[in-house]
Amino acid sequence: MGRAMSGGGTTGRRVPRVLSIAGTDPSGGAGIQADLKSIAAVGGYGMSAVTALVAQNTRGVRSVHVPQASFLAEQLDAVSDDVVIDAVKIGMLANAEIIRTVGDWLRRVKPPVVVLDPVMIATSGDRLLDADAEAALRELLPLAHLITPNLHEQAVLAGERRAATWPEALAQAERLSASLGVLVLAKGGHL
Repeated sequence: MGRAMSGGGTTGRRVPRVLSIAGTDPSGGAGIQADLKSIAAVGGYGMSAVTALVAQNTRGVRSVHVPQASFLAEQLDAVSDDVVIDAVKIGMLANAEIIRTVGDWLRRVKPPVVVLDPVMIATSGDRLLDADAEAALRELLPLAHLITPNLHEQAVLAGERRAATWPEALAQAERLSASLGVLVLAKGGHL
């Protein structure tokens, strides 16, 4: 593992070590599986800490099992006690306790780059988090350097209606960025 993380050959380039904190997707299209593919595709060394085990396929989710938050904390500590983490990408955080566990770890470890996808609202518009988890997620957002909400999530986080045009989406992302003190990547897929 040391060679994989130290860089390749004679170039002296060090491979970025990126930790994905998210749920699984057995079909490989989302979650940790997709994160690890993306990290590898851009030349990074991917690691993972599992927040939820999801039984799903390309047609939908069948069930979700959320391991105890103490087990997530053990995963996070095990990786960060052994490997210097260059960046963290956070996805599905199933409940308030899981979110607070990730927040406590971020405050303690202080990774240099944190990208957070606030998985709150499905493409269908259905809420994925209860009110307590949503409140905990709002407290986690300022610990990120970049957040990547979909348009539904961006609107909820901004406390506004969903943007109907690209200029509205950009303006809303700018307002949200200013209010949180983090960068916001505006995504127009729902337009």
